[in-house]
Amino acid sequence: MRKLSFVMLIFFNGITLFAQTKEEQTIKEIYKSSLTNSKCYSWLDYLSNKIGSRLSGSDNAQKAVLYTKAQLEKLGLDKVYLQEVMVPKWVRGEKETAYIQDKKNKISVPICALGSSVATAKSGLTAEVIEVHSLAELATLGTDKIKGKIVFYNRPMNNGEIEAFDAYSGAVDQRYGGAEEASKFGAVGTIVRSMNLRLDDFPHTGNQSYGDIPKSQYIPTAAISTNGAELLSKTLKNNPKLKFYFKQSCQQMDDVLSYNVVGEIKGSEHPENIMVVGGHLDSWDLADGSHHDGAGVVQSMEVINIFKNLGYKPKNTIRVVLFMNEENGGRGGKKYEELAKANKENHIFALESDSGGFSPRGFSFEADDANFNKIASWKNLFEPYLIHLFVKGHSGSDIGPLTSRSIVKAGLNPDSQRYFDYHHALNDKFDAINKRELELGAATMASLMYLIDQNGIIK
Repeated sequence: MRKLSFVMLIFFNGITLFAQTKEEQTIKEIYKSSLTNSKCYSWLDYLSNKIGSRLSGSDNAQKAVLYTKAQLEKLGLDKVYLQEVMVPKWVRGEKETAYIQDKKNKISVPICALGSSVATAKSGLTAEVIEVHSLAELATLGTDKIKGKIVFYNRPMNNGEIEAFDAYSGAVDQRYGGAEEASKFGAVGTIVRSMNLRLDDFPHTGNQSYGDIPKSQYIPTAAISTNGAELLSKTLKNNPKLKFYFKQSCQQMDDVLSYNVVGEIKGSEHPENIMVVGGHLDSWDLADGSHHDGAGVVQSMEVINIFKNLGYKPKNTIRVVLFMNEENGGRGGKKYEELAKANKENHIFALESDSGGFSPRGFSFEADDANFNKIASWKNLFEPYLIHLFVKGHSGSDIGPLTSRSIVKAGLNPDSQRYFDYHHALNDKFDAINKRELELGAATMASLMYLIDQNGIIK
């Protein structure tokens, strides 16, 4: 009896060892395919250098839709199609100008309009400046000290945070809600310190909201470079009565028709179960958005390319979804969820890449304890590739709206330390991309998709 138990133990251990070896071998092949036979770098080269910036509603955004759809069709997927989505169309207009008027001197500083902002008058806007470091501080000053002035929000991202996204989260409220709140106290405009950890001369755009205030109370708002913010703050200390001038000609147009791009491989065993991998196709207009989020787009496409190159036939249906309008509305993700509900689709997993094309470090998961623990047990399979962070947290803005009976969501977490050097700025260009880091990210995503497809989720 003891001998039989011992033989059975060896047998079952052998099965487990074989399963582990098969997974390890497949993941090894995935990384090799991505590093030696990928298309993601050349796809990104075209998106960035042949098409360029892809702000929602722009001609370039439409060119990107047609290009990525054509590339997915070349991969020989079971289905490639477009999902219609109405998106906002905001136009920056001519390049913004600004200067500090200190006594008799005019000192030019780099600014850019924030997304969805209104324009200044054609002649520009000149007013005294009041510096604040938070929305809460603004409220303590009240109308008497703010009315008729330009509010200068100058709270830096916290360099003491190890995770750069935590530093961003701690500062971005002044960009998003700063104009709305300042307007309530009679401010005539706002200038916001760029969301950037380093000191440089690149102003960083990003979306802002006027909330529920009447259109008559909308005030122009712009970002100033971190060097510009430091200079303005220093000059204000020496001359609290200085004036600031800025001019911008942006305008909000009527909504226009755009598209999510979807490519699909039908599942061989459970076609009714859908797994999504995606990024957002739109970018801001200052640069070509290679890191944000061109990298996520081509990495998601590369997941499918890797599976095709390896002849891997997924058990579940796998979709690559290139979402439109993450930057200034999030309508692509909302439309995808709306259609998924209408079609009564069952999504079991969604993975997003929207944090740049830097070296992958791991994933953040929106999952219950059972599923998180199951996925965390695969961590040893990733450690040979220096992937070691498996944490609970935000997965992604575009897959955020997605609901289903049982679903696990994940976000690729690349190294974040350099991300905000480029985020929403003029220097987010193709030359900032490292080919090998981009390909390692795609392989990491494909490996997680493979493991979920093979092992499923706990329902």
